[in-house]
Amino acid sequence: MTRLIALTGATGALGGRVARLLADAPADHDVALRLVVRDAARAPELPGAEVVENPGGYSDEAGLAAALEGVHTLFLVSAAEAEDRTEQHLSAVRAAVAAGVERVVYTSFQGSEPGATFTLTATHAATEAALGDSGLRTTVLRNAMYADFVPFFATVTGEGTAEIAAPAGDGAVSFVSRDDAAAVAAAVLLEDHPSTDGRVLDVTGPEAITLTRAAEVLTEVTGRQVTYRDQTVEEAWATRRPSGAPDWEVEGWVTSYTAIAAGEMATVSDVVAELTGSPALTVAEHLARHPEDWAPLR
Repeated sequence: MTRLIALTGATGALGGRVARLLADAPADHDVALRLVVRDAARAPELPGAEVVENPGGYSDEAGLAAALEGVHTLFLVSAAEAEDRTEQHLSAVRAAVAAGVERVVYTSFQGSEPGATFTLTATHAATEAALGDSGLRTTVLRNAMYADFVPFFATVTGEGTAEIAAPAGDGAVSFVSRDDAAAVAAAVLLEDHPSTDGRVLDVTGPEAITLTRAAEVLTEVTGRQVTYRDQTVEEAWATRRPSGAPDWEVEGWVTSYTAIAAGEMATVSDVVAELTGSPALTVAEHLARHPEDWAPLR
């Protein structure tokens, strides 16, 4: 019997990759795709994929439940950072239950335990708990920080120079390529097997590197001299407040670095190789594959 897989986030960097991988899957997997998007005009054009528009997103619980009618498996991509993101996610879980969805594959974040240093992981911890209580078959993909974020840590400081300034100390991060995170998600979605039910998988790169090493990688890849400067927490707040972002968001940015300093993002797993059959990409390999990610540093 054909399994209907619904994907949220298909207009984004991760969800779009997953949607394309599923659309290209061999016919013997016998799956059909439904892309649930806020704006149908932005949905990727994929052969055989159904597009269902739900302008209210996760906050429109009834609308999302209707969009998920008949769905066997839901790929639930975490919403964009927002003050009400936890409420959005809990609404999405309730909608999946109401629609009769059988299975959910959720994109969480590495280290999303209650009380984690990185404040924005509280949403993921609450969502994981809600899924655990829902009765749905669930696989949680705790993706490490994405490798394509690394160039955006750097600020151009002069002609041919740039700097990463953050309170990360000498902590390390197991950055993962979004290509690898998407390949893992596609493998889990296509293999409807109880062996992944209830699993919380750390999806990481092949190594954990410090921001000093990340700066060296950027130097090697871009040709611009990039250095790392360790900040105090107070300096980090002072340099980010002028962005005009609300305090909850600045706190999220700052605590993402202090979580690195605390060692909460250094776990390295073999999940990418286990589920895709290919080794995980290093940061350097990802950036070489995707020069568009470091265009601002050229």
